[in-house]
Amino acid sequence: MTDAALPAPATPLRPAYFAAAALAFAVMIYAILSPGLWLLNWVHVMSGTLWTGIDLFMGFVVGPVIRRLPFEMRRAWIAAIIPRTLVLMPTLSIVTSTAGWFLAKRLGFLDLGYPEFWWVAAALVIIAVLTVQGLGYLLPTNLRLYFEMQKPTPDGDKIGRWMRTYVKVTAIQGCFQVAIIVVMAKFATGL
Repeated sequence: MTDAALPAPATPLRPAYFAAAALAFAVMIYAILSPGLWLLNWVHVMSGTLWTGIDLFMGFVVGPVIRRLPFEMRRAWIAAIIPRTLVLMPTLSIVTSTAGWFLAKRLGFLDLGYPEFWWVAAALVIIAVLTVQGLGYLLPTNLRLYFEMQKPTPDGDKIGRWMRTYVKVTAIQGCFQVAIIVVMAKFATGL
């Protein structure tokens, strides 16, 4: 970390981010209300693929690269990416979970007996953990990090403490996302 900090480039939340999120919610609502299963399944699978793919890519590919960059490059990257992900990631997680719930209900998975229902219970527990971690810890930490990085002289020690915990939580998040893929593969191939 350098003492001579340059001002961080600000990338504000743009209206287009919210318009895209609104469009995603509208498509999800349409899929839920439409009588067929194809669109609802597509919305669930596509949003889940994007959510999981982006999270895993960011955590296991981009994260290690960013940690090795000089501070000012990390600062510029964080200032550019966080406003985009603040809208994108919660939208994807909400659309995935909501579409999945309605899809499971329509397909009769919520009415299964045991032992098959254990797969449904596993999916619900995994989604609960992912949601609590994502919306309850990762999102607020991203906001704290973003605002700290916008300061003329960010507190490197504070950022370091946040990032050590953040990396651990994202590793747990990645494990749970792989676990939900295993559970969804079981649903797709038959219980």
